[in-house]
Amino acid sequence: AGVNLLLAPDLYVSLSQAGALSPASRCRVFDAAADGYVRSEGVAALVLTRRADADADGHRIIALIEGSAVNHDGHAAGLTVPSGPAQEAVLRAALADAGVDASAVDLLEAHGTGTALGDPIEVEAAARVYGPSARGRALAVTAIKARVGHLESAAGLAGVLSATLALEHGRFPANPGLETINPRLGEGARALNFVRESVAWPRPAGAP
Repeated sequence: AGVNLLLAPDLYVSLSQAGALSPASRCRVFDAAADGYVRSEGVAALVLTRRADADADGHRIIALIEGSAVNHDGHAAGLTVPSGPAQEAVLRAALADAGVDASAVDLLEAHGTGTALGDPIEVEAAARVYGPSARGRALAVTAIKARVGHLESAAGLAGVLSATLALEHGRFPANPGLETINPRLGEGARALNFVRESVAWPRPAGAP
C-alpha cells in the first residue's frame, strides 16, 4: 500500500522554487504545453499472492506480475532531469526477468510527470526498448498522473493499479488534456501511441 497526504506547505515551496510544479495546475503529460506536475493525495493498495496459492484458493486473478527490476539513476543534473540510459536499462532488466520479449508488450504505464525535461527523457528510453518491432503496431503509452496528478509516495503503486485495471477491463486508459504531442519527445515518439481517449485493448487470438 502507499499513501500521500498534503499536510504542510514546505514541500510546495521547495518544488515551486525548483520549477517542478505546473502553474496551470494540470499534469499535461506528453503534451507540448507540459509545464510541471500537480501534487495530489490518496491511497493505493494492492493484494498480492503467489499464483499457486491463488489457484488453490479459487481466487479470481486479475493480473500476473511476471518479473520486476530496480536500479539507480546514478549521477544526474537534478530532480527533474533523470538518466535516460538508466531508464532504458531498468526496462530491459524487467523484460529479461519476466522472460518477455519487448514485442509482446502492448501497453506501457509511464512515469509521465508532465515536466519539460522528464517526459522526453522517458519517452526516448521507452522508444529504444519498445520501438518498431514484431508487434506490428505502436506501443500504447499512458500515465495515471494525467488523470489524478502526482501521488508522490503512492504514485508508483497507482501506476500498477492503472495497468491492472486496464487488463481487467480490456481498455487502454486515456491521457486527458493531451492535445499536441510535445515536439521535444523526438523521433522515438513516432513509434509510440499516446492514448488520447480510452479505447478497447486489441488482443490477437492466442495472445497472453
